[in-house]
Amino acid sequence: MKIIMIRHGDPDYANDTLTRKGRYEALALARYLKNKHVSEFYCSPMGRARDTAAPTLSATGRKAQILDWLQEFPGYIVDPITLKKRIPWDLIPAQWTQISELYDKDKWLDADIMKTGDVKEVYEYVCRELDEFLAAHGYIREGACYKAVRSNHDTIVFFCHFGIQCVLLSHLLGISPVVLWQGTVCSPTGITALATEEREEGTAYFRCNRFGELTHLYVDGQAPSFAARFRETANDDEGI
Repeated sequence: MKIIMIRHGDPDYANDTLTRKGRYEALALARYLKNKHVSEFYCSPMGRARDTAAPTLSATGRKAQILDWLQEFPGYIVDPITLKKRIPWDLIPAQWTQISELYDKDKWLDADIMKTGDVKEVYEYVCRELDEFLAAHGYIREGACYKAVRSNHDTIVFFCHFGIQCVLLSHLLGISPVVLWQGTVCSPTGITALATEEREEGTAYFRCNRFGELTHLYVDGQAPSFAARFRETANDDEGI
């Protein structure tokens, strides 16, 4: 089984849709995917993900099932300075790197900063939903692996978001999502792919073979959007 996760195109967050650049990215993605063999398409309920999926669905004559748990990760923490709710994956390196629990796949949820909000409840909910989804497709979670009760070569596509993608990867690969949130970049319309590895009959593990791939943009002559990246040096302008 293969799982392909696609981040939405360059976002217009204020209106939950895509910028003009994002729409061009979505069209390039559609041209890349239209001849790929995809068993099923699934999509986040959020506008920017649906707008990214639309050209591909139109080009292939397919529909996507909306899965609420593919929405951008809605868990929150409380900022220790402003005391306001905020997303848990945009942390200053000098702060989060000092918290050893955040590196640990088994302890990150117990870090004080994560316990200020509902991250634990939402993370566990998403993981349960993912496992129920995989069970319906023939793979039942057993420990850190999956029992392959119906091994298959299906290709599943998720149109979703960077934050939730890292959560799904953390559960499948056994990695703290904080390390993925803070240490990786998946640019708009980046393609991340995993495939089951069944070295022993009946026991499967998901191996990531692509992360944030942008071949479709380069083939189309487009430069990646800057969204999800930060300046390389303190003196740089954003977007360099």
